[in-house]
Amino acid sequence: MDEHEQLARRFEENRGHLRAVAYRMLGSLPEAEDAVQEAWLRLSRTDVSDVGNLSGWLTTVVSRVCLDMLRSRKSRREDSLDTYVPDPVIGRADGELGPEDEVVQADAIGLALLVVLETLSPAERLAFVLHDMFGVGFDEIATIVDKSPAATRQLASRARRRVQGAPASDGDVSRQRAVVEAFMAASRGGDFEALLALLDPDVLLRADAGTASAEFAGPAVSKLVRGAKAVVEQALMFSRMAPYNQLVLVNGLPGVMTVVNDRLMGVMAVTVTDGKITQIDILADLDRLEVIPLPA
Repeated sequence: MDEHEQLARRFEENRGHLRAVAYRMLGSLPEAEDAVQEAWLRLSRTDVSDVGNLSGWLTTVVSRVCLDMLRSRKSRREDSLDTYVPDPVIGRADGELGPEDEVVQADAIGLALLVVLETLSPAERLAFVLHDMFGVGFDEIATIVDKSPAATRQLASRARRRVQGAPASDGDVSRQRAVVEAFMAASRGGDFEALLALLDPDVLLRADAGTASAEFAGPAVSKLVRGAKAVVEQALMFSRMAPYNQLVLVNGLPGVMTVVNDRLMGVMAVTVTDGKITQIDILADLDRLEVIPLPA
């Protein structure tokens, strides 16, 4: 095996970790893959013979790439970030993971948390992701964001306060699955009272339709809806698509995908707290859904 092949092998050993870092940084599967590919290009052009910790070196490189990408974003779309839903990772409902599911291993990050991360500044997001999710020290992070370790610690602290306010699902996955299945059944039957009983009074519905498409029979436009009664009023959106819904894992937790004629038309992540649905995040942007990998 020549030097280039050996380097490529060592990079592939780290690819899953790098994708997980990039996905959490960017909330976009294609952008995460681009960041990982850029890390490979930089590695292939660099003499790393004196690098003792290649995994750490690659993590730093992909983090710098992600930080540049975050800083270059002026806006994701012209509409409000309030209705933006990051790319979901879809897994099989039986919990078996495929080769492309590194980002939803044991340290899976829920879609609701990714929504909150979108509101952070690039430096805050990087500091929080690297330190709180991957255990990278503040001294190392400081060199990436070009700040002192103390200032970097403050970045992570500010991000942590924002994240702590994010809705979190119960740890009981089987309980969440039961709630999601009940939601699907109520949607199929058009049972609005049953839907209402499943919702927390202050439930939040976020629907990201991107560029509205007439062929999608779900939300015509991106919208943010608060309160159980207001969400139930949107129930037609759920009931019309109910025949096409399938139970899946969305970022490691029970959720729903909508497939019509073998085409992914929507993904719904559900946050369940104390047996009630507290948040629903729907991605129905057909352009973005086209590149979301489906479970086998």
